This record gives sequence, C-alpha cells and structure tokens, in this order.
Amino acid sequence: MLRKALLVLICVMGIAACQPKKEPINYPKTDLAQSALIPKPLDVEATHSAFGLDQATAIQTSETDPQFVDVGRFLSEKIKIKTGLDLPVNQTDSENAPDRLVLINQSDSGDLQGPESYLLEIKNDSVVLNAKTAAGAFRGIQTLRQLIPEVTNDTLTEHSMWLIPSGKITDTPKFEYRGSMLDVARHFFTVEEVKKYLDILAYYKYNVLHLHLSDDQGWRIEIKSWPKLTEVGGASEVGGGPGGFYTQEQYKDLVAYAAERHITIIPEIDMPGHTNAASLSYPFLNGNGKPLKSYTGTRVGFSTFDAQKDTVYAFLDDVIREVAAISPGPYFHIGGDESHVTKKNDYITFVERVEKIVQKHGKRAFGWNEIAQGDIDSTTVIHLWNEPHSALKAAKNGSKVVLSPAEKTYLDMKYDSVSKFGLTWAGLIPVDVGYKWDPETYMEGLPRASILGLEAPLWSETISNSEELEYLAFPRAIGYAELAWSAEEHCNWEDYRERLAKQVPYLNSMKVNYYPTKLVDWEK
Repeated sequence: MLRKALLVLICVMGIAACQPKKEPINYPKTDLAQSALIPKPLDVEATHSAFGLDQATAIQTSETDPQFVDVGRFLSEKIKIKTGLDLPVNQTDSENAPDRLVLINQSDSGDLQGPESYLLEIKNDSVVLNAKTAAGAFRGIQTLRQLIPEVTNDTLTEHSMWLIPSGKITDTPKFEYRGSMLDVARHFFTVEEVKKYLDILAYYKYNVLHLHLSDDQGWRIEIKSWPKLTEVGGASEVGGGPGGFYTQEQYKDLVAYAAERHITIIPEIDMPGHTNAASLSYPFLNGNGKPLKSYTGTRVGFSTFDAQKDTVYAFLDDVIREVAAISPGPYFHIGGDESHVTKKNDYITFVERVEKIVQKHGKRAFGWNEIAQGDIDSTTVIHLWNEPHSALKAAKNGSKVVLSPAEKTYLDMKYDSVSKFGLTWAGLIPVDVGYKWDPETYMEGLPRASILGLEAPLWSETISNSEELEYLAFPRAIGYAELAWSAEEHCNWEDYRERLAKQVPYLNSMKVNYYPTKLVDWEK
C-alpha cells in the first residue's frame, strides 16, 4: 500500500516537474515545536521552514480504502471553510498539475505504533500523512487543521497562502477510549446541537460520544415495539419543558455523522434505577410500589424497574434489540447507578440478566461501577464514577475500566463560585483542577493494562441548549482530550494553559460559548 501511494506521489510530482518552472518561495523561519497543538503530540521535530497552502495545492489519498478518500474529502471541506480554498481530491490533470501536494497514505510502516497512530511530515512542496487506518489518518488531519493559521473574515479575501510550519510529527494516543458523555435525558438536545458537539470533540481527537438516552425525566429514543416510551416518557424534562426524542432515523443520522468523524456513539439506557419515564409510559415496569407521575425535578434514586417480573426482561429485550441494531459500535451501556430503592439481591439479579440480554444482541455490556456487585463477565466494561473498590474488583476479574471520577471529570460541576451553570455536589472543578491529575495513577492498585480510557460526562440538570452546554464543556473538555491522548510527560499545566489560550480563534470560528476562566491569559 505504501509503495502504491509513493508511486502516486512520484507520478503527480513528475507531472508537476514537466510544467514551466516557477520561482522558489522564500519561506520565513518557523518552529513547528512551538505550535499550540492540543492534544500535544508524542514527538515533534521542527525543520524551520514552511509549506505554502494555496489554490495550487491538491490532496491525494490512498484509494484502496474508501475511508481514506473520505478523510481527504473531509480535509478539503474543512480547508475550504477555513480559508476559502477549494482543493481537489484525487484529481490529476497534466495541464493543471498542482505545485504542492497533501498526500494521505495508508501505510503499514513499523513506525506506526497502533491503529490511531500517524506520521505527519511537512516539507516545502508536500505534506505526507502516513497512517495504518483511516481513523489514524483522521486524527492526523486534525493536527494539520490546527497548524493552518486562522485568518479573520475581514482579511480572508486578500489572503492567498497559508504557511504551515515544516517538520515531522510522530503521534499515537495514550488510551484507546477517549470519550465524553452527553445527558440528553434531563434536558433534550436536538440533532444539530449534538452534531456541533461532535464536531468540536473530533477536532480534539475524541473517539467516543456516550449518549445518556433515558432517565426519570425523559426517554429520548424511539422504540417501535413500545411507542408510549416516546409518546409519554419523551414529553417532559427538568423544569417542565417539552422534552423531545430522536426517531430511529434521526439517531442513525447521528451515528453516521459521528462515524464520519471516527467517533463511536455508545447508547445508554439507564436501569434498574433512573427509570421513572419508562415506568410512567408502561406502569407494569414499576418496582417501587408508589403511584407514578411525570417527574421534572433533579432528585435521584427513587425509581426502579421490577427485577422479579419476566415481562420486564421481555420489554428490555425489545429495547436493547432495537437500539443495538442501529448502534454499530461494540458497546451498550446499561447504566446501573444510584438505584437506591432496588433491593440488593434484586439489583444483582437484574444486572446479571440484562448483561446476558446485551450479549445476546451482539454487544459488550458497559455500566457504572455499581454493577460490579454482580457476577459480571470479564468482557463487561466498568465505568468508574465514585467507588474505586468496585472497579478494582472488576479489574481483578479481567474487566476493563473507563475512568470518570466525579471530582475530576464531571463537566456539570461548576468551575467556581461565580459559575452561571452547574452543580457542586462533587466539588468545584476549575480548569486547572480538571487538568492536573494523572489517569494512569489516579486509582491505587488499578493496573495500567486495565484502564480502557477516560470519559468526561456532562449531565444536563442545569443546562438546556448548546450555549449552556458549551459553557460547562469548554474549555475543560479540551483538557480531558489531552489527558486521554498525550503521554504523561507532555501533560504540563503551564505549557498547556499557553496552548489553550491560543485556541480562541478556533473556538470563535465555531461560535463556542466557552468559559473564559481567569486561570488562562486568553488571546484576543
């Protein structure tokens, strides 16, 4: 594959060599190592020159894998949005050969350490991106996007060349799993709002979006075999708003949109607690013995499915089957947290039976750390939020652990005492507190090999639209992206805060309502 890609490059550059010679460009001195890249790459070697991106540039990709072509087109689209340049992809024209080339190669080079690794080499006349997989190539083009200078709309029409610092970047992620969770159950977020969140996550190399699709306040995914879940359970939210839900077609659209950005959507149906909206829709599910009514508050722990009824498991078989069928990723999140009114034996019975239903439908179960009370399978992933001992127990049994410690990663916690939105039960999480910890050593006794990755959850009790979502998520989610991707020795707060300050042009271009913490000297 590498040989074919090199032949393509040679042919294209050969065509260019036959064209009338142009005066060489006298590029200014640059320093790639000083670029404000987030997450910080594994290794950067600067060669102190530049690549001139302009309308005489073309993009060439490996064509043996259609996903590499898609990566090239994605890059072309983003370059056009940022610069106005319309760069062709995989078009060779002997009469209009490009002066410079961006080549995206599928490569089996031994220098590539894993499926998302990439090598990016920037020279005067070419940018060569090598990756084993399209996911690796996609991560690499996010780095390239960050290296293209921002130009204000006022001067965009006068700008003809964007100078990218030259050198070589070798990069690979620290963790396989780099996620954020969005709670669309307490407050509903539209398809377009979720897509915008996906766009920003992709820019910072996230690869998972976990959607919390059901809770006491609302049910957000169409289940064709149980239509009242959305007719009744989808019609409410915290504070008494109208709620909402995704049809299966809308959900599939979100899944496809995420997949284009090499992000996996993990669906969560929370159970046996956090289930008032479901039980209100179908009262036979209810196991707390109390009258049912719509709930629009924020209290937790009062609801439960009836763990002794076979009809409850028949219902869940249908729900899991329908959601699993439109979720191509490997995981199905079963929730399992804060089920305070479920008897312990019932809880364990429930978790063990639901885990088998998930496996029956071809998925690996995933659940909050409480599910480790059961005799769970080693393929089930434990999601740590508050009980380290449960994660340790599961890890000893062979389970992988995703870290979301509430006091470090919960995006719904306030930054400080003057934050407009957020809660405080897990403490305040200023931007530096969220960044200055090491996931690999956070939990004593948990082997590095047991850590699948990191997730930053955003619960939505206090937020109801994109602007409020962004206020809590950013800039903290940018820091979690670096903690999940970059080597520990590169996660230095003073260095990071300087690079974070330089994200303002991108955040402004995306109209992100980030929290301008005074801990960072933001560039204006």
